[in-house]
Amino acid sequence: MKHHRLKAFHLAMAAAVPVVSLMAAQAMAQGASNPSLPTVTVREKAPVALQPAASLHGEDLVGQRAATSDTASLLRGVPGVSLRGAGGVSSLPAIQGLADDRLRIRVDGMDLIASCPNHMNPALSYITPSQLGALKVYPGISPVSEGGDSIGGSILAESAAPVFATPDEGAITDGEVGAFYRSNNQARGANLSARYATPTLSLGYSGSVSRADNYLAGADFKDYTFTGRTGHSLALDEVGSTAYDTRNHALSLAYKRDAHLFEARVGVQDMPYQLYPNQRMDMLDNDQRSINLSYTGNMDWGRVKARLYDEKVDHFMDFGADKRYWYGMASGGSTALDGRPCGANSAMCAAGMPMYTEGKTQGASLSGEIALNERDLLRLGTELQRYSINDWWPASGGGMYPGTFWNIRDGERNRTAAFGEWERNANAQWMTLAGLRVEQVRMDAGDVVGYNPAGMGFQARDAEAFNASDRKTKDNNIDVTLLARYTASDHHDIEFGFAHKERSPNVYERFPWSTWGMAALMNNFVGDGNGYIGNLGLKPEKADTVSATFNWHAADKAWGVTATPFYTRVEDYIDAQQWNGMSNQAVAQPASNQFSVLRYTNQAARLYGLDLTGHMPLARNGWGDWGLKGLLNYTNGRNRDTGDGLYNTMPLNAQLALTHKSGGWDNSIELVTVKAKTDVSEVRNEVTTPGYGLVHLRGSYSWKTVRIDFGIENLFDRLYGLPTGGAYVGQGTTMANPMLPNYPQWGTAVPGMGRTFYTGVNVKF
Repeated sequence: MKHHRLKAFHLAMAAAVPVVSLMAAQAMAQGASNPSLPTVTVREKAPVALQPAASLHGEDLVGQRAATSDTASLLRGVPGVSLRGAGGVSSLPAIQGLADDRLRIRVDGMDLIASCPNHMNPALSYITPSQLGALKVYPGISPVSEGGDSIGGSILAESAAPVFATPDEGAITDGEVGAFYRSNNQARGANLSARYATPTLSLGYSGSVSRADNYLAGADFKDYTFTGRTGHSLALDEVGSTAYDTRNHALSLAYKRDAHLFEARVGVQDMPYQLYPNQRMDMLDNDQRSINLSYTGNMDWGRVKARLYDEKVDHFMDFGADKRYWYGMASGGSTALDGRPCGANSAMCAAGMPMYTEGKTQGASLSGEIALNERDLLRLGTELQRYSINDWWPASGGGMYPGTFWNIRDGERNRTAAFGEWERNANAQWMTLAGLRVEQVRMDAGDVVGYNPAGMGFQARDAEAFNASDRKTKDNNIDVTLLARYTASDHHDIEFGFAHKERSPNVYERFPWSTWGMAALMNNFVGDGNGYIGNLGLKPEKADTVSATFNWHAADKAWGVTATPFYTRVEDYIDAQQWNGMSNQAVAQPASNQFSVLRYTNQAARLYGLDLTGHMPLARNGWGDWGLKGLLNYTNGRNRDTGDGLYNTMPLNAQLALTHKSGGWDNSIELVTVKAKTDVSEVRNEVTTPGYGLVHLRGSYSWKTVRIDFGIENLFDRLYGLPTGGAYVGQGTTMANPMLPNYPQWGTAVPGMGRTFYTGVNVKF
């Protein structure tokens, strides 16, 4: 069946190419209204009102390269956005309490999927801050043209757009080189981009390398130094498993003829390691290759877009330097049952716990914008995605022999979608948007097997039950968006609407089958220290969201205040319940204050909150221009079936910055405050965190071709726990549950980074 579907995909791809070529040729025959345009744009009279809630580009991005290597962290100042902790370059953004696969995250138009049971390679980890040209956010009421297979909103990451020389220039050659350093974790890295362009051709390269050691918290946060490795210990303030090493490269080719643009982009990631403080395992290799082809054409009637892409990921996990590598059968000891030290000569020991994942994603899309008249714009589109995954764990000794554990074999998650969207500008005051999206998600997986059919943890029982089940599912999902914007005056406008969104489970919510504690601990993409079991009976999540955005601002936007209240109700919300592996059913009395094994299940949830943001000038004097900008986010999430809190919901938080600009100077003093996290998910035994406040200093100076950034984060070296950073399992005997003997136990939140000085330089040439 898998080969038939892949064959069908290749036939669809082959059929799409001549269709796109025919449309391009037909459009070229019509001619172009403005052949000198460097990029393709919709004709000026077409109504274009779709704007993201936040859009970062240009200097907004360049100024943050020195402070972070994590692209998702660039969204910290966006209303309603928080970050869920993961590796140093792979944090997971959340919008109004919904995160990870509940969001649609696209990189250069590609829908990329995390191919890892711990989601260590999310979409935004494949584009670095130095490669970004724009980062856009659509919250819960996202247009159907930008949404799909998500309930929480959309994030679009885009590389720098191709630039072409003017006819008078003939050809141009330029580029940029940069480097950075951060003191706390000795993070260092460099980036290089170069471009050659003529009036019709643009060739580009962008690449970056980044490496960091473990970071230090603001003070001691634990009372042990043990790592499980002879001769290796960690300081009491050292946050284990936070080091990383990553390299990213991209080649681009763009060809422009009149109003038609063809682009080809090849991306390569080589990540030797990225360690995780809230996961039992670490990423010890991640290789990604992607090919992305696109066409954009501008016609008299509107615009057409087409895209084909192919991605392959090879992913490997095992224990990093801070986690115990040799595991004997004696509880927590350093020797096996035969009395010999755990090592290569002891058959009673396991040499690490290797895990391999291979993911393949292929996609195609075709969409058009049709200007019906000067007031009405119609968007139509279709999308196709084919995703396959294999997840297997070779035997490494001890009780794992003789075979390979297949967590997911021949897994598939294939999507087909079509949408239509009508945007109308009735007059200068009113804009309305109505959209419908229909999507089908088909999933399937092959037979599985454990390490040893007679082995521990009911491997044979669970594998037989899974293999006897019907793994094929077909979900027919519908998205609806209704949105209106009213501009009352030059100072007031309001945007309000309703959205119904549906999302099918991901492969790691449906297919992991083993109730064995060790296997379950390997399947955890939320970072709470627990183990998870999939559920073949999961239904798609169905979310209804209402929200409004009130905007008060100056006519020239010199000052402004925006308030966005929202309410989301989710049916068949995928939460979890504690599970008893022996009886293979939900536990009668959930355990507290300890790590557990849980099974995904459909329940009901609701979220509501308020996002506030504002900015204003303070003064203009001989020292420069002074201003204030601020942000406040509040989200409350609740499981309506159990009354429990929703996991990893960011508590009330605020940011306030005093800004200063003068000539080439751009400086700020930032205050970040976060309320104590006490409303937690009890079924997961989520760790509470106290409130805290941080002060950051940032500065930069720019010349014509040179920019220097510098700053101090966590100026007063405060110790604090990350409210959405998960449970600390970054060192020691991480595969024991509980982890023995009395080393990392339940109850410690991953701490934030202590004081760090950073600096970076970027030079254009």
